[in-house]
Amino acid sequence: MNETTLPPAPASGAARHPSPAATSYEHLTRIRATNPGGIAEAAARRQRRELPGDGDRLLVIAADHPARGALAVRDRPLAMASRTDLLDRLRMALGRPGVDGILATPDVLEDLLLLGALEGKLAFGSMNRGGLQGAVFEADDRFTGYDAATIDAMGLDGGKMLCRIDPADPGTASTLESCAHAVTDLARRRLVAMVEPFWSRRSGAGTLRNDLSPDAVIKAISIAQALGVTSAYTWLKIPAVAEMERVMAATTLPALLLGGDPPDIDTAYADWGRALRLPGVRGLVVGRALLYPPDDDVAAAVDGAAALVREVQ
Repeated sequence: MNETTLPPAPASGAARHPSPAATSYEHLTRIRATNPGGIAEAAARRQRRELPGDGDRLLVIAADHPARGALAVRDRPLAMASRTDLLDRLRMALGRPGVDGILATPDVLEDLLLLGALEGKLAFGSMNRGGLQGAVFEADDRFTGYDAATIDAMGLDGGKMLCRIDPADPGTASTLESCAHAVTDLARRRLVAMVEPFWSRRSGAGTLRNDLSPDAVIKAISIAQALGVTSAYTWLKIPAVAEMERVMAATTLPALLLGGDPPDIDTAYADWGRALRLPGVRGLVVGRALLYPPDDDVAAAVDGAAALVREVQ
């Protein structure tokens, strides 16, 4: 296989998802080793699409978990460890009707660019992944991925940042300041700043946990939406929790619902469906729940989420 020949996309109907050995990605390593400039070239010729119009909803696939060391899905501690398997699943998801785009770190987006999997899709770059899962510095979430200048230069549509707020952890101050600078830098380029805020606290065992009570989500939203010199290009990425009517009353910013790693996918679909009907909710950004569903049927999981989004168009 030469450098410009791509392997076939995973079949969407024959199998639930291709086995890790079903598709060869050796050419990606070869391009990276011999022609790294090919990544920027692929970005420059990528066919882009517009952001949603009035009344439109989005379904975006999230794939930035591995960069923070978060490889587990439910009871599988290394579910996301295989990059080839992840790429198979992402290509399957991106090829389904109703999927609008992807949110990922540079390494993942670059692989997908070289594979031609981002044509006509929205692409959001993940910016801060330095708050490694389980680390003592987890709340000091450094910007170790994309910056606004590169997101602009690569022709991406915006940047996403995780903003966990732990009043008991001094690292939160650095995270808040860094997120504010990122919001400002993206807005100056008229690019979406997707902020994912959580009110967080350490458990007795020292694990950083997100408080998903309505009051805590409202407090996190209130802080996050004020970051930066303008909120004109800021979107929120928030969980679907109890009392979502009250939660969404806390903001006038567009919001996308995150997926997380729900123990019961049917319950998650029901929660998303209810929240999608609220003013201000503009769609879903879901990763593990769709890429690694309990029955491993990626296509069916993605189609189910797409149907939810279409129901409220």
